[in-house]
Amino acid sequence: MSLSFNRRHFIGSTAAAFAALTASGCHARTVRQAAGYGPLLTDRAGLLDLPAGFSYRVLSALGEIMDDGGRVPDAADGMGCIALPGGKLALIRNHELRPGKDSGGASGLAYDRDSSGAILPGGTTTLILDQASLKVERQFRSLSGTIRNCAGGITPWGSWLTCEEDVTRAGPRVGQDHGWVFEVPASATGPVPPVPLKALGRFNHEAACVDPRTGTIYLTEDRDDSLLYRFVPQVRGKLAAGGQLQALALHDPRGAADTRNWAAASWSAGQTARVRWIDLDNPESPNDDLRQRGAALGAALFARGEGIHMGAGELFFACTSGGAAKLGQVFRLKLGRGGDRLELFFESADPAQFNYGDNLTVAPDGQLVVCEDQYSAVSDNHLRGLTRRGEPYPLARVAIQTEPAGACFSPDGRVLFVNLYSPAKTLAITGPWAHLKA
Repeated sequence: MSLSFNRRHFIGSTAAAFAALTASGCHARTVRQAAGYGPLLTDRAGLLDLPAGFSYRVLSALGEIMDDGGRVPDAADGMGCIALPGGKLALIRNHELRPGKDSGGASGLAYDRDSSGAILPGGTTTLILDQASLKVERQFRSLSGTIRNCAGGITPWGSWLTCEEDVTRAGPRVGQDHGWVFEVPASATGPVPPVPLKALGRFNHEAACVDPRTGTIYLTEDRDDSLLYRFVPQVRGKLAAGGQLQALALHDPRGAADTRNWAAASWSAGQTARVRWIDLDNPESPNDDLRQRGAALGAALFARGEGIHMGAGELFFACTSGGAAKLGQVFRLKLGRGGDRLELFFESADPAQFNYGDNLTVAPDGQLVVCEDQYSAVSDNHLRGLTRRGEPYPLARVAIQTEPAGACFSPDGRVLFVNLYSPAKTLAITGPWAHLKA
C-alpha cells in the first residue's frame, strides 16, 4: 500500500466516471486467455466477476455487529486462514486503519491509544468458520491499538503475524512507537496481549511468511527503495525470544543489486542470482533507516515489496511498482541447503497482464493468485493468476471501486477467501478448483 498518492481517496469523486466505464461496455466484456479457468462472466450483483462454475458468498461486511459487541471495521487488508480442532477454521483479518478512523468500538487490551485516550483503530478481527458449511460461528476483535495493519503471514505453529505499515514515533498523537510485527494465535477468543516483536525490525512492514523447515521469517517492506529481510529466531516458534535480522544481498556479481529495472533492464524474466544475507544491527531503528543501512552494506533494492507467501521450498513476493513499465514484478526465492537463489519470476509489460500486484498467495498446485491494487482515480482491479510458467490470466474482477486483498486458500484448497478493502467485505469463493497443472 502506497504512502503517497492513493486512489482510495478518490472513490467518492469518481463514482460517476466508473459508471460511465461500465456503461461503455467495459464491465460486461468477457476476457479470453490461453491460461486460467476461462472468461470472466459479469456478476449480476455487481460485486465480483468470476469464471463459469465459480461463485462467492459474503461472510462478513463493514458495520455488522460482532460477537464481542463491536462492529466490523473498515479497510480489510491482509488475511490468513488456519485450521482449528473440530473442523473449524480461523480467518484472521487485518484492518489498515490510521489514528482518527473508526475502530468499530475496539475495547479491552490494546497496544496504544491516541492523545484523547481512544484505542488506535488498527488491528485484526477473527472469524471462526465451520469448515464444511463455511457458516460464520463467531467474529471478534483479536488485536487492537495498532496503526495500518497491512498484510502479514500465517505460521506453522498456528498464528498470524500482522504487520504495521507505519513508523509513527511516540509523541503528541500516540503513546508508543510503531512499525512492528505482532502475533495473533488462531486460538484467541478475544483481544490478545499486544506484544511488539521488536527483533523483527521497525520499518514500513508489509507482509511476512515462514519457512516451515527452519522457522525463519521473511519480511517485505513497502518503500520505493525497500529491502527483503529475514529473521532467524533463536528458538523456532518463540519469536519474542529474539534472533538475528538480516537483509538479502546478491552473491553473484552478474546480478544487479538494483532489481527494480527502472533506469535499465538489469534483470530479465527467468534470470537468477545467488544470494547472501547481511546481518543488520539495531533492528528497532528509531530513525527508520534500516533500508539505508542495509543498502550501504550491499543489500539489493526492490520496488515496494508487498505480498509474500511460502510455496514448496521456495517463496514468492510481489514488488508493486517494479519493472521497466512500473506495473509490477514477482520474484521467487528458491531456498536450498547449498544456498538460496533469487529469480525474477514475472514482470508485467502491459496493464492487461498485471497492474500493481499487492497481496499474493500460492495455490495448492503451486500457481499464484495476486491481488491488484491500482493507484488511479478509476481502477479496474482483478485477482490475477500466474501459472507455474509465469503466464498471467484474470481469475476474478472486482466490479466496484476498491481493491481485493488478503487472498488465502483454506487448508484443503477448496475455498479461496478474499477481502474487498472498502467498504470492507470478506468473501468465500468456491468452484471447480481443479488447480491447473500448467
